[in-house]
Amino acid sequence: MTLNQEDCAACHAEAPQVAPEELAELIQQIPEWQPIVVDQVMRLERIFIFRNFRLALTFTNRVGELAEQEGHHPEIVTEWGKVTVRWWTHAIAGLHRNDFICAAKTDAVLVD
Repeated sequence: MTLNQEDCAACHAEAPQVAPEELAELIQQIPEWQPIVVDQVMRLERIFIFRNFRLALTFTNRVGELAEQEGHHPEIVTEWGKVTVRWWTHAIAGLHRNDFICAAKTDAVLVD
């Protein structure tokens, strides 16, 4: 099963963060995403480029719908022709498998 076919699992403060070996494996499935550290918290980031603001806003709304369906919410910055999406799990202040699932589903939203 590919990541975008999985569903997010309920996550709590005691859930484990993705181990370095798992990170290396999972990131291969979402090659356009970059692991970054912001405020000492690892996150997944991807910048999407669009021809205009309307397309960027449409994509933003689709990612918002995905987030609601999964019960997992990213940081989304929408600008003219550009959307930056960052996934991480607030409850554990780092990356969980859910973040990789949602990143893969975000890629699928772009294709649809």
